[in-house]
Amino acid sequence: MSNIYIAGIAMTVFGRHLERSLEDLAGEALQGALKDAGCSTADIGAAYYAGITNGPLQGQFAIPGQVVLSKNGIHSIPIFNVDNGCAAGSSAFHLALQSLRAGVTDVSLAIGCEKMNIADKLKALNIMEAGWDVSRAEQNYETLIKMGDGIEVPAGAESDKPYSKFMSIYAAMCRYHMKTFGTTQRQIAAVAAKNHANSVNNPFSQFRKTFTIEQILAAPPITYPLTLPMCAPLSDGSAAAILCTEEGLKRIGADKSRCIKVAASVIRSFSNRRYDQPELNLGRLAANQAYEMAGLGPKDMHVAEVHDAAAMGEIIQSENLGFVPLGEGGPAAERGEFAMGGRLPINPSGGLESKGHPLGATGIGQLYELVTQLRGEAGARQVPGARHAIQENGGGMIGVEEGAVAIHILSK
Repeated sequence: MSNIYIAGIAMTVFGRHLERSLEDLAGEALQGALKDAGCSTADIGAAYYAGITNGPLQGQFAIPGQVVLSKNGIHSIPIFNVDNGCAAGSSAFHLALQSLRAGVTDVSLAIGCEKMNIADKLKALNIMEAGWDVSRAEQNYETLIKMGDGIEVPAGAESDKPYSKFMSIYAAMCRYHMKTFGTTQRQIAAVAAKNHANSVNNPFSQFRKTFTIEQILAAPPITYPLTLPMCAPLSDGSAAAILCTEEGLKRIGADKSRCIKVAASVIRSFSNRRYDQPELNLGRLAANQAYEMAGLGPKDMHVAEVHDAAAMGEIIQSENLGFVPLGEGGPAAERGEFAMGGRLPINPSGGLESKGHPLGATGIGQLYELVTQLRGEAGARQVPGARHAIQENGGGMIGVEEGAVAIHILSK
């Protein structure tokens, strides 16, 4: 099987872009990726677009990719619209790679773009609740909330302002981890403090402010044990990647010294496991598939970007990716093992709770960070000597786990 490379990749600043349009944000990311690859729109043979809020928030329910890309010089090629929840961008990347493997083209595009900051904030928050079986919404919620039974919620630990039900689910996951493995709220806060510190050195991050662990613990609550700085914000932004075969690299004249090999690309969907079977988590199973595909293992990874819509996500995924045994993610985070200068930095970008989370662009934004790290171009947040990197990005909920998980391993 021939190698597939990321020849070009770019992203906008994630944040609140109230005056910018979808096509403007997407155009910035697209032009950045094309410039990075040294090619033009005419070189692209297929495009995969992730913009899952474009319908409910901008009214573009059908063909959002065609509409956005038509205003950015792309036409006449296959354009596909991808919705896999928060894993949509990574799924678009996976499909762009598959198009190369299938011989459809030798240069393909994956791009994600969202504008989630609108006047009606509650409408934007409610989109998250479409990320499960809406015909069984209350049953879903009750099943997932039960994971947290057995942990007493302190008085004053619930927000009186609207928040996504998915934060309640993350909180239930936290409480399950707390009662099962002894994870503490302080350990979760240590993850958030580390990621906010990392974001200071990321010019593309939505938030660039440091917090101490104590400040995070004392911040306004969302739902116990989560406080505001532990949770991802509503974000606008775009990210794009140009993928090529060996032949495609030659055709566009890419600088191969800056091209990054996609060593593994895995998408896996939910199972019917019980919540007391974390060893069967789809993220763990997908990671094992990816390691086998790449011929590498957890100890070979130098840097990781994982899905932390709440800081607890990083603890869970550090375990799923095999960096620590089950239940050891919290203590490892508190010891600084996943901080810059630690044994395996996780989320040097600042993670979703700092960098931002424009759903369809999130996964490609994670890949942008890892490509930048492997190229040695990350500046003050550079992980020295990084050669292998892993990404995890999840979307939606079926049963007690994500509806879809993407794992990518990149190698220099």
